[in-house]
This record gives sequence, structure tokens and C-alpha cells, in this order.
Amino acid sequence: MTPIRIGLGYFTPWTNDVGYQIAIANDLYLQQGLDVRQVLVDPLAGDTLEHLVRGEVDIAVCPTNRLLKRVEAGQALRGIATINHRAMETILTTTSTGIRRPLDLQGRRVAFNPTPRGIALVRHLVSSDGGDPDSITIVDSGSREINADDIVANFADAFFGAYWAWDALFGTTPPEQRVALPVDEIGMLAYPSYVLAVRADSLSTDRESLAKFLHASEEGFRLAASDHALAVDVAMRCIPYVKPELIEHSLSILPATWFDERDEWGIHPWTNHRAYAQWLAQHGVIQDASVVETTLIDDLFDAVSESA
Repeated sequence: MTPIRIGLGYFTPWTNDVGYQIAIANDLYLQQGLDVRQVLVDPLAGDTLEHLVRGEVDIAVCPTNRLLKRVEAGQALRGIATINHRAMETILTTTSTGIRRPLDLQGRRVAFNPTPRGIALVRHLVSSDGGDPDSITIVDSGSREINADDIVANFADAFFGAYWAWDALFGTTPPEQRVALPVDEIGMLAYPSYVLAVRADSLSTDRESLAKFLHASEEGFRLAASDHALAVDVAMRCIPYVKPELIEHSLSILPATWFDERDEWGIHPWTNHRAYAQWLAQHGVIQDASVVETTLIDDLFDAVSESA
């Protein structure tokens, strides 16, 4: 039995992890000779990629931009599968603010973690809608996840970063009073949010195991997409502190992001990845968009087909 530790991409499990969880709960990995364990990383010791570099996990769920930046900095990492084929982030606000489009953010307080990418993305949305990005007041929310209740409490007028399929659903503010504007619907290009990363050397030493992991993971995600009740049940076992109705809602809208237009799972959407890399380079988040060509690989799926 080959042990594999998968580092989840968030502070806690969430519904985007349910494919791996179903594969564990239904012994799909065990059938491939794999002993897979979920690992929650220590945020005080770095993100999932930092844990991957140190060898504390074998596979990391991570944002695409972070992986590109680390590879550009010389770290030997590779992206072996795309998990989410669209952007998860929103501009979150409430009906009381009157904000309905990026232009309305002019002169308003926008809360988010002011990373280079975050600043560039918010400014891009406003300027693309004909607004003046210099008029925005940035409220530094750090790693804190803001929900509609914080907007009602006047923490800020809007928040960039809440996922439309997860934390935008949190809080006691009635749904009809929430306004969640997915960034890829209001001026930002479509970009794949999450990928699976490994250390480059594992592609030779553990190639067969990684291919088997992808095969069983695909089975798990397809089960999650086709059997809503199963997905909710398994997710609730992993995140029992979240209301069941929120999990049910999330899992009714999230699965569409797991597959491309050909209903393929894991295969990189190269057109979108390249466009996103170019955008990141244009805004100084990475230096050279061509880093995407060596960072992402699809050839493990050839091994998946051979072993299926």
C-alpha cells in the first residue's frame, strides 16, 4: 500500500474537497493500492505549497497563481491536474450599499487581503468598467474571510475574495439582501482557481501512484457530481460544524466547475491558463507568462488511461 498525503487548500475542509473525501470513504484509493490521508496545513508554517516543498505533504491543492510564482522563483514543483475551471472569487456586498457593478466601487471601502494579485484584480475590475481605481479605499482584511454580516456591520462596503460557492453563502443576512458578483462575470477573464501540485522529482519516482491517485480522484468527483445525497453526507462528516443546508447549496452549484466543456476532469484548460498567466505577468504578479508552459503537465493522464 502506497501512502499519499494530500494537503487541502484551505484552513479547513470545504465542499471543494469532497471528491477526495468520497474516494477515501468509498475505498476508491484503496482499490488502487493507495493509502490516502487528508492533511490540514498549519497556516503559521506556510500554505500548502510550503508544506509540499518541505515534504510534509505529497500532493497540494493550491491556487494556480501561487504555483506559477513559486516555480518562477526556482522551486521544482509541477501542476498535474486542474480542479476548478472557473474563478471562485466574488465582489461581495449587500443591497443596502447600492453596489451592483465594479464601477460602483468608486469612492467606496473595499476589504480584501492586499496581495499584489488582489490589488491588481480589484483595480482591473474597476478600470475595465470605466471607473477610477485610485478612488477606492482598501480595507486590509488579511486572511480573515468576510461575509455579508460584516458588510451590514459597516466593516467595509464590499469584500473581494468570498467564493460564490462557499463563504459568500455564510452569515445571517437574508439571501435576498446579499449581492455576490463573480469576478469572471464582471470583467475578469476566466481563470482556473485550483490545481493539484506535486514535487517535480515525484513525477519519476511515484509516477504510477500519482496516475492512480488521479484516476481514483476523478471517480470521487464524478460520484460527487452525480450523487448529491452522497456528496452532502460525506462532506457533513468532514465539516460537521457547517449547516447542512449550506453544504447542500454549495454542492448544488460547485460541481460544474470540476469539468471542462467536454466533461473531462483534471485536464488543464490551456487557453485559460495561458491567458491568466499573461494577465498575471502584465500586472507584475509574475515576471514571465511562459512559466505556465513548464509548470503544468497533462501527461500523467496518459498513464491514467493505460492503468484504467
